Amino acid sequence: MRRRVVITGMGAITPLGHSVAELYRQQIEGRSGVGRITHFDARTFPTQIAAEVRDFDLARFLGQDAARFEDVGANCRFALAAARQALEDAGVLDSDVNRRRFGVYLGTGEGQQDFFAFISLIGRCYNPQTQTVDTRRFTELALQELHPGREREQEPHTTVGHLAEYFQLEGPNYNCLTACAASSQAIGEAVELIRRGEAALVLSGGSHSMIHPFGVTGFCLLTALSTRNDEPTKASRPFDALRDGFVLGEGAGMVVLEELEHAKRRKAHIYAEITGYGISADAFRITDSHPEGRGAIACMADALRDARLKPQDIGYINAHGTSTQVNDRVETLAIKKVFGDYAYQVPISSSKSMLGHLIAAAGVVELITCVMCLQHGVLPPTINYEHPDPECDLDYIPNVAREKRVEHVLSNSFGFGGQNVSLVVSRFRD
Repeated sequence: MRRRVVITGMGAITPLGHSVAELYRQQIEGRSGVGRITHFDARTFPTQIAAEVRDFDLARFLGQDAARFEDVGANCRFALAAARQALEDAGVLDSDVNRRRFGVYLGTGEGQQDFFAFISLIGRCYNPQTQTVDTRRFTELALQELHPGREREQEPHTTVGHLAEYFQLEGPNYNCLTACAASSQAIGEAVELIRRGEAALVLSGGSHSMIHPFGVTGFCLLTALSTRNDEPTKASRPFDALRDGFVLGEGAGMVVLEELEHAKRRKAHIYAEITGYGISADAFRITDSHPEGRGAIACMADALRDARLKPQDIGYINAHGTSTQVNDRVETLAIKKVFGDYAYQVPISSSKSMLGHLIAAAGVVELITCVMCLQHGVLPPTINYEHPDPECDLDYIPNVAREKRVEHVLSNSFGFGGQNVSLVVSRFRD
């Protein structure tokens, strides 16, 4: 028997707000969360813009307990706040659910290195005459001056540990970091845990922040980021002919996944049902999607098969839609291959046009958007769509939200390195 898996709680910390309701409302209004980078001085970088989480205060969500997490990275703080929202929303924080049957499965990024302390040490140990770093001296100083707690928090598995400990979730505990597909993969694998009976509930989703000198430097070297610094809110323009790269974002999203009968026994509110999960690898090149979209085609087809749906059953696609030349062209091609002539009828949009790219957290935040579409019957637009691209010729819901009642939604996440995940979320029918 394949157990059914439903969503009973949601939480979000994003550049468009610190709650699910605010996240969805601002997308429907076509707002952009992109602006000048304030986390560090980026004036010498080719890209000086990002979608930052503004005015965030963990104490608003954890009260005095927030002081316990002063030394953790932003990704962990975002995750704690989003998790608190989701668990409260699901009504399980103070309930008597079996904690041994309550797991955590995240797609969460690496923590933040203490960049400025690290570079300062490098400078103090650098010999300009030999152009080398005295590693012995560096080690001696680092042992004295680097904060052990902050160094530990660089590891991507620490966030799931913090969430399990703080919320006393004693079931299966996993983290995957498959780039931009991470939180979608975490949700898909969490669904499989519940289907197989290994857990009754799983807190799933992801968090990430790469808006720091190392993160921005890496993507600049790859020439993957938009350099439209003079028009930050216009920079992320998925499927537009003048797109020039993605905009880096940050944040977290969390969902409580629950076995249907368990949810019914405790009379939980059910938002939607996860009905399909598809996953694939391009197996092509670490820096590029397969030009014919074979991985994207495979995971979308597998998700539909898993959901036992036909392409025509999908009422809306939340695209990966990064605003890079290659991704948007290949994703469009893949949708055409899977959906055939119906590809020209199904509405598609990219949340990244407003949120930027939340990297590991992108998939879950976009899935939450899909759930809200099922709930409210309004589909978010792709903003900044101004110049049609002959190779991207589908219905991308340009610039203005659209009212449409949908029963099934497809959410795509295609990770850097060739990881691909598609999820199908459906209106709950008992």
